[in-house]
Amino acid sequence: MRIAILDLGTNTFNLLVAETNPDKKYQILHNNKIPVKLGKGGIDKREIKSDAMLRGINAIEKHIQTTNELKAEKIIAYGTSAIRTARNGDQFIKSIRDKFGIPVEIISGEREAELIYYGVRQAVNLSDGKYLILDIGGGSNEMIIADARQIYWKKSYPLGVARLIEKFKLSDPITIEEIEFISNYLEEKMVDFFEEFRRHRISTLIGASGSFETFTAMIREATNAETETATMPQAVEIDLSDFENLYQRLINSTLKERKQMKGLESHRLEMIVPAALLVKFLMSKLKLQRIIQSNFALKEGALWEIAQS
Repeated sequence: MRIAILDLGTNTFNLLVAETNPDKKYQILHNNKIPVKLGKGGIDKREIKSDAMLRGINAIEKHIQTTNELKAEKIIAYGTSAIRTARNGDQFIKSIRDKFGIPVEIISGEREAELIYYGVRQAVNLSDGKYLILDIGGGSNEMIIADARQIYWKKSYPLGVARLIEKFKLSDPITIEEIEFISNYLEEKMVDFFEEFRRHRISTLIGASGSFETFTAMIREATNAETETATMPQAVEIDLSDFENLYQRLINSTLKERKQMKGLESHRLEMIVPAALLVKFLMSKLKLQRIIQSNFALKEGALWEIAQS
């Protein structure tokens, strides 16, 4: 069966089209994302603004055209952080159902984390102990402690980069005081995670899609070399010194300067700074020794789950 997965995220609306087979395997035919910035101007007020709704509807319309061209037999859509926390999220979902006939399942943060794990597990060879998996979103960040067999702990924190931007109104460039303030804020809001982390032996951070794909693309452009491929082609290891160099470039840059940076997509110009800050904060505090970027996340995890059923 040919299936389309729609992941309606806070920053981007993502589409994956694949052919599932009776042997529970699948072949990916199409993978695309359209920036929508669904949380812009309203995420801190638990509201999806009318212009953001329009961007979302237009993105879905383009994705539906693609699914029609590829003759997808079934479309499954998931709504995540911005939609599940907005007071008018149900109104937006109704608009999608009325216009396109597509029901959208608004998933919990824990369910989102579970699907991300299923996606990452296909991309990264989880062969040697436990890992910290992080998906940095616009509305929420999913934190997962897991190995190849199971999830030991998972939680979704409403600390996504769009929320941080709306809350702190960052300077251009970000100041040292703002970096310290955000770091303290993250530490305060994630106390339970740090307590849990101490119960496990973890040295590797796996970043799922999104911002981590951008880190990899920017490092590749800056170093003029292919990054080292990890155990599978769907995952790439990020050299720690390369990440440190990129982090310094980003926190010292203005928006105008970031517009000139190769590998940085236009819809991430503002969000990449708090995303890099979050990763730097976790790497330093937890003394992690490796970063692996997974190209698979929620939609690949959902596809895997569907293929198994």
